Amino acid sequence: MPKVIGLTGGIATGKSTVAELLQIHGFKIVDADVAARKAVEKGSEGLEKVRALFGEEAITAEGEMNRAFIGQEVFYDDEKREQLNQIIHPIVNQLMKKERDDYLEKGYNVIMDIPLLFENGLEDTVDEVWLVYASEPIQIDRLMARNNMSIEDAKARVYSQISIDKKSRMADVVIDNLGSKLELKQNLEKVLVEKGFLDAYHPNDTE
Repeated sequence: MPKVIGLTGGIATGKSTVAELLQIHGFKIVDADVAARKAVEKGSEGLEKVRALFGEEAITAEGEMNRAFIGQEVFYDDEKREQLNQIIHPIVNQLMKKERDDYLEKGYNVIMDIPLLFENGLEDTVDEVWLVYASEPIQIDRLMARNNMSIEDAKARVYSQISIDKKSRMADVVIDNLGSKLELKQNLEKVLVEKGFLDAYHPNDTE
């Protein structure tokens, strides 16, 4: 019977890289970030609800969501952030469930790629939670290098989430990403062997 795995981590822990590697091994990826963008795409009902809540400034001249404006609006306003979540989350959940069910019906193992899985209390929506782990100092270093951030900004981003060490105690499987990409690949393959998933590899799958 196909499995549903929740894949999570912390910012700059390497979750996207693991998702790509899992795709190579025949898993189908359902990405929360992709669903969140789709939920408020141009012309969508979700975007109209955002316009109604935040006004015309919430929409760019091209008819898309003004992410910079919305970001500023919700950063210091918990009530507005909650209202925005109430618009987006139900649509995201609906999109992800449909995609997941379509893949399961075809017999694929599914990865639910959800950055804030623990923060949003979604552990019970998956069969297992797999966490990509890198220590907080490594997260900060990678974030500074990747996004050209100051150490203060990088720390603020890392510390805004549940700590990676706490998450690692909550997860069913921890995938070590303290070293190189090759080491990460080997660590992941070790997990796949232990879990009996390597047989899920479909080298001719071009869907």
